[in-house]
Amino acid sequence: MSTGKGQVLIVEDESSIAEIVIDYLKREGFQTEHCLNGRDVVGLARSGTYQLILLDVMLPEGDGFDLCRAIRKFSDIPIIMMTARVEEIDRLIGLELGADDYICKPFSPREVVARVKAVLRRHSPARTESESGSVGLEIDSAAFVFRLHGMKIDLTPSEFKMVAALGAHPGRVWSRAQLLDVFAGEKDVFDRTIDSHIKNIRKKIAVYFPDLDLIQSVYGIGYRLEL
Repeated sequence: MSTGKGQVLIVEDESSIAEIVIDYLKREGFQTEHCLNGRDVVGLARSGTYQLILLDVMLPEGDGFDLCRAIRKFSDIPIIMMTARVEEIDRLIGLELGADDYICKPFSPREVVARVKAVLRRHSPARTESESGSVGLEIDSAAFVFRLHGMKIDLTPSEFKMVAALGAHPGRVWSRAQLLDVFAGEKDVFDRTIDSHIKNIRKKIAVYFPDLDLIQSVYGIGYRLEL
């Protein structure tokens, strides 16, 4: 097995589903490895071999949520969870644990490929601060400077903390509870405070870029910064 760019670990106990996903990913040039249960997932994730993990929620010898939590303790590898459990609480728990996206069963294999590509684009080095000019976004935490397409946008310290948190993982959905952690130790910070900061940031961006939807709302969950 080679370890080239674009290697995806597929954790799925239903071989028929895994084989279809593998076939479609290989057609798009991805390398794949299939794991049938949760027992070996954490060890495989530690290997540093993979660019992304497709992780089923319901597995023999391991729960997908528990596995996601364990992986997030040592790695920020992109994780897309596959599940037939579509209740909102399951979606929220998964995102709280650090999942990057969800795919609900039954799904189209083309959708899986599209989601994999989208998540990998979000995690591409081309979107880091060092390459910020290519995407028009610069977040300088040392200088507390926020620029869009070269335009400096003045933010309050709290607003800057919010943008810096969202910008650390473009495309990832952050719940309000996660964003509240940004202000840990500060008094009188509530869910509505988060909404107020987001509203103010959007207004300041709109002064210069009225058509730019940089910070998007995700209904029932929270917010994401989308480049």
